[in-house]
Amino acid sequence: MRTTNSSVWMWMSALWAGIAIGGAISGWSRNHAHADPAELAGAKLDQELARETAALQQFSRAIARIVSATTPSVVHIQSERRTASRGRVEETGSGVIMSSAKKPSDYYVVTNRHVIDGAVLEDISIQLHDGRELRPERVWTDAATDIAVLKINAPHLVAARWADSNAVEIGHFVLAMGSPFGLSRSVTLGIISAKGRRQLKLGAADVLNQDFLQTDAAINPGNSGGPLIDLTGKVVGINTAIASASGGNEGIGFSIPSNLAQRVMDELLEHGVVRRAYLGVKLDPQFNARTAAELRLERVQGARITLVYPNTPAARANLQTNDVVLTFDGVEVQDENHLINLVSLTPIGRQVKLGVWRAGKRITLTITLADRSELDQTSELPVAPDMGHAIRLMGLTVHPLDAELAQQLGYARNVRGLLILKVDPHSQLSAELQVYDVLEAVGRQAVQSVEDLYRILAANSESSSLALHVRRRGSDGTRTHVVVWRR
Repeated sequence: MRTTNSSVWMWMSALWAGIAIGGAISGWSRNHAHADPAELAGAKLDQELARETAALQQFSRAIARIVSATTPSVVHIQSERRTASRGRVEETGSGVIMSSAKKPSDYYVVTNRHVIDGAVLEDISIQLHDGRELRPERVWTDAATDIAVLKINAPHLVAARWADSNAVEIGHFVLAMGSPFGLSRSVTLGIISAKGRRQLKLGAADVLNQDFLQTDAAINPGNSGGPLIDLTGKVVGINTAIASASGGNEGIGFSIPSNLAQRVMDELLEHGVVRRAYLGVKLDPQFNARTAAELRLERVQGARITLVYPNTPAARANLQTNDVVLTFDGVEVQDENHLINLVSLTPIGRQVKLGVWRAGKRITLTITLADRSELDQTSELPVAPDMGHAIRLMGLTVHPLDAELAQQLGYARNVRGLLILKVDPHSQLSAELQVYDVLEAVGRQAVQSVEDLYRILAANSESSSLALHVRRRGSDGTRTHVVVWRR
């Protein structure tokens, strides 16, 4: 049989290719056979984990991106205040740079009031993420919410954005950012554990407007004033307090909701103070199932009115004793503290629909809210006919202050004394005392009832003067001072 040269060449090429492939397969088989079993197991595990944790890795990358975008807006704050007993006291905390529609070209740091309380401007240091140190140009504070706003001015500032705290739900992931124990640029991850936390004991601070978000993201000393960030990178809260037996994080932290913080900031920038609305009622702090049943309610809900003050928005809207306010502007009222919070943070002059339970059925009333500060301009509070005791010797009309009334008037719930309802313009005390003042002590003895006052006056009938300890509300909280009454 004859073959051509080309046929031989093709046959030889095929032979060599087969030999090469066979050698490669043989070499791969030998290498594979001698591979370390641990390495093979590790490679298999890597593949399985990469497949099974793909979603978690994507979540982790998203968290890192949020932190990277938000970090330039988070600041560390140090302040010093001078005290008579302890000298200079240092406070550290955190804050977040924000802008406001009221002043769109300016930048402000939002933080907690207690972080800078009592410090003058030159004793407040704001450290940016890039190491720069600033001093605030101006400070506004609101004691009722423990919020402070500090105006700053520097190039290349980055403002964070507000989230809608009403949209956040229990279980949503959040990040707490700040400087715990002075460790700046710290981040912790958690969830929203609860909403609408009120009646918290926050030390000596008169934090009246409480509607906190609760989170298990680690919040420690130094986190105060820092932002709580949602998964869109926006500020959903301002970290304020922790519930702890040790002073450190135990998984229960509280943040001021962003909607509240933003409103307080805008009010401070526009008016210098936070204007608060009022209804003009006294609410029942002991509203229970028995009372609800007497009012033919299926369960305890809303806020029960025990007194309507004359010449107030409530009186003009025809609210009555034993009415139960079930909804306020479409929001279900959970209890009396919730209603107080809703009212005080609603714009003044706004007409609001109230869902009211009266005489076994539900009705709707419309009320126009008024400015609570307008009452401060009068010499007499709007009171019920049977309310108040005239102390003619002093030219005062007073009434015992209980926890519910204290909170509605802007005092901490634990403040006790005699609320001044009226000051006789001809009294020697008319130049010293005001309506809404609380008489806490006379002659260094506490007074919590009219009987206490009469007893002290009788025991000091020979004294030509007595020291009165008085607590007074202001735009920046409450303060005590001493008035000398010369009989």
